[in-house]
Amino acid sequence: MNFDSARSKTKESRVLRAWIALGVVYFVWGSTFTGIQVAVRAIPPFMMAGTRYLLAGVLLYLVVGRAGSWHWRLPPRREVRSSAIVGLLLLLGANGLVSWAELRVPSGLAALIIATVPLWMALLGLALWKQPSPGRLGWLGVLVGLGGVGVLAAPGSGGHLAPISTLALLSSALFWAFGSLYSRRAPMPQSVFLASALEMIFGGVGLIVVGLATGEAGGIGWTHIVGAPLLGYIWLVLGGSILGFTCYAYALKVLPTTTVATYAYVNPVVALVLGFLILHQGLTPTSALAAALITVGVILMVSGPRLSRRRAEQLAAGGEG
Repeated sequence: MNFDSARSKTKESRVLRAWIALGVVYFVWGSTFTGIQVAVRAIPPFMMAGTRYLLAGVLLYLVVGRAGSWHWRLPPRREVRSSAIVGLLLLLGANGLVSWAELRVPSGLAALIIATVPLWMALLGLALWKQPSPGRLGWLGVLVGLGGVGVLAAPGSGGHLAPISTLALLSSALFWAFGSLYSRRAPMPQSVFLASALEMIFGGVGLIVVGLATGEAGGIGWTHIVGAPLLGYIWLVLGGSILGFTCYAYALKVLPTTTVATYAYVNPVVALVLGFLILHQGLTPTSALAAALITVGVILMVSGPRLSRRRAEQLAAGGEG
């Protein structure tokens, strides 16, 4: 009895820590959209993202490795390979495209497009991993959310999004959704810190390679990396990368994917508020409509399956009675 009680308390403690971690992700990652838009004023997007993640990954590996259980040793090869794949999907594929898009797109609108991540998680999970159907409300959420994206991307809508920017941000959301789903099934290091460090190192190297290949190294404005761009970059390394990425990995390890995915409709609110306060960005009526549609769509997508299960249980209980 005591053993069962202790195990129950341990599980509750892990869940509580996971919710705290998710709360950190809610705010920190919402702020990174603003940080990215400030940092790319002086550092080209792929080089900015690459050096940011490589620096954060190395710092995390060295600092936490000293006190961690791995003592700077690498995990088995298959775990290293999985970490590399996840890092390239989440950071090179997803974050690299966001950083590139924010050269042209206001941070709040970029966050709105990335808010479609839960929609893609549901669709990819259904298509590739035979996850349960999201149900009628879930499918309605997919349609409503994509309708919001369509409003932003429609020619002459005033949503400030060119087709190439829309495609880049939607591709970013797809990469993030696929990488998150893959990380839950792939053999990953037991330590969340080690997994996060390896993912950031591999993803950072991939981003730097792309930056060098596209000639970004010559476009770094060294004399302009002061003031706001420098502060934005430091926040991206310490807050967005080390703190935010580690909290996301821990929450994803403990909580259901659909629960963790709720960060996607909190981040845009944070990004829009900070974009208004720091970057003086406003919302047009069209953008506000798109924001409402995407937010409602994601809420329906996340809560739909839960409501469908509850209704089915009630009907079953009524039938038994």
